[in-house]
Amino acid sequence: MHFFREARGNRIGMTRIHVIIPVFNESGSIGHVLSDIPGDWVEEVIVVNNGSTDNTAEIARSKGATVLLEERKGYGSACLKGLAYIQDKPEAQQPEIVVFIDGDYSDYPEQLPELVKPIIDQGYDMVIGSRAKGKRIKGSMAPQQIFGNWLATNMIRILFKARFSDLGPFRAISWKALQQLKMRDQNYGWTVEMQVKAAKHKLRFTEVPVDYRPRIGVSKVTGTVKGTIMAGYKIIITILKYL
Repeated sequence: MHFFREARGNRIGMTRIHVIIPVFNESGSIGHVLSDIPGDWVEEVIVVNNGSTDNTAEIARSKGATVLLEERKGYGSACLKGLAYIQDKPEAQQPEIVVFIDGDYSDYPEQLPELVKPIIDQGYDMVIGSRAKGKRIKGSMAPQQIFGNWLATNMIRILFKARFSDLGPFRAISWKALQQLKMRDQNYGWTVEMQVKAAKHKLRFTEVPVDYRPRIGVSKVTGTVKGTIMAGYKIIITILKYL
């Protein structure tokens, strides 16, 4: 099903953009996320239900999203399910750009045009939405998140000579470039794997400022001590893996 089939703007028909949203029990937020995505910029929104036990999937369908089920737990597993769905489409129906955004409403979906414009207008391969450069509402990122981003981006700068300011989940990448990266990570290492591989493949990348607010609900990662430790460990291991 196409997202907001009735929406017709300047970009639909010119640049095919698909959005992938991994979700796990986001019934309180997914409706807001889908409502705020600019329908005239996006052809299809793919919500990957990562084993939710609430009515997240039903809400997403009611908003016009394509809903897939991925029972293997993990952020990366959900993202990979979305990519497999796109890959199975006839080539003429595959997108030119894929956008990733979280389903917790911490990002501002209405900033999607700013995220994709460097790819459309300037030929970049990948754009990271940088929370470090945007406006962050107080309390939207836990101290361990801020430190983890600082550590990871500095490791990437030193080891791969690539400058990033954030591992933000709100990002856009051309479908052609994304296929080159052959993404593999099934959980916490997904975002950093993409950025490290982009550096190794010498993709043209840039960052744009994006705003950030406290998420709706409790974080599955930074909301627990175990999640925080595991995420930090996985990020560091993933960076070192690709040396």
